[in-house]
Amino acid sequence: MDHDHGQMSGEEKACCGVKKEKFDWLLWGSVSVVGLAFVIRFFFSELGDLSFFAESAVEIMNDMWWGLLIGVALVGFLSQIPKKFVMSVLGKGGTFNGILRAVAAGVLLDLCSHGILVIGMQLYRRGASLGQLMAFLIASPWNSISLTFILWAMVGWKWLLLLLGFSLVIALVSGLIFDGFVKKGILPENPNKFDLPEGFHFWQEAVAELKIFKFTKDFWGSVGKSAWNDSKMILRWIFLGVVLAALIRTFIDPDQFASYFGPTLAGLGLTVVIATIMEVCSEGSVPIAADLLTRAGAPGNSFAFLMTGVATDYTEIMSLKETTKSWKISLFLPLVTVPQVLLIAWMMNYFA
Repeated sequence: MDHDHGQMSGEEKACCGVKKEKFDWLLWGSVSVVGLAFVIRFFFSELGDLSFFAESAVEIMNDMWWGLLIGVALVGFLSQIPKKFVMSVLGKGGTFNGILRAVAAGVLLDLCSHGILVIGMQLYRRGASLGQLMAFLIASPWNSISLTFILWAMVGWKWLLLLLGFSLVIALVSGLIFDGFVKKGILPENPNKFDLPEGFHFWQEAVAELKIFKFTKDFWGSVGKSAWNDSKMILRWIFLGVVLAALIRTFIDPDQFASYFGPTLAGLGLTVVIATIMEVCSEGSVPIAADLLTRAGAPGNSFAFLMTGVATDYTEIMSLKETTKSWKISLFLPLVTVPQVLLIAWMMNYFA
């Protein structure tokens, strides 16, 4: 069990002991609305726009629940792993190798964007540098193994390699930029920074720990408690995002994308605007992006839709603010990434 984990959130700390945590109206209000949507979806089918809203909310939850559940569970387990092991896998923060490892971790984790978001915030708490966090988040959402194969089937391997390659370049460059901003004092350093002990060897230490480790009732209790406590802050924005996305889907028809979002500057601009306001889980973004490429003939718009949703996603921005306690850090995410996305998207449309 991880003995260096026992930290309380800011809401739980008080100068004279521990105070009772306040009721989270945003979390439980959003959960209640989503729960009501399920009731309407299965028991009331002729309520006009309200029924369409309920259908949309249920569809979004059906797409994301598995990734979200796995993400929350992994957060619980990750909280029990000593920081030295987590940072040994991620590598030293503020280095090219560390950013490269974070990008690889983002690609290999086969989760939806919401599950990745929960894990990313936990990695930051465990000591990942700001650059590693950003590289992990930017590389992750649609670059999971399963979605990569789905996109391959929809657009072909040549376009897949271009989309994949450019997205990884943006993740790597953005990670390096963020770590550079930290070194220059433009952005704050991660207060959870952790340096590996001298002479630390991952496999030797891991084998030694496993020999004395036991899956006790206390261990499982700690996993469950940490999974809930460490994910709560992110879940409030995810469920609110489901509500907002369902409202947007009620009034915006994704099928119209092929008609309005061609390979022009106007089409690219509209794509970025819609990707910004339309919260779509990674499973939902891939089919839309494929349509933009194959039906609208706009590969750059397809790339922009996949990437801008990540860079401007309000759930991600608010989660970054909650975790890092810095509006500056959260707003630098779109400032750093969107210009790169627009440049590459324009080039893809121009040379296609």
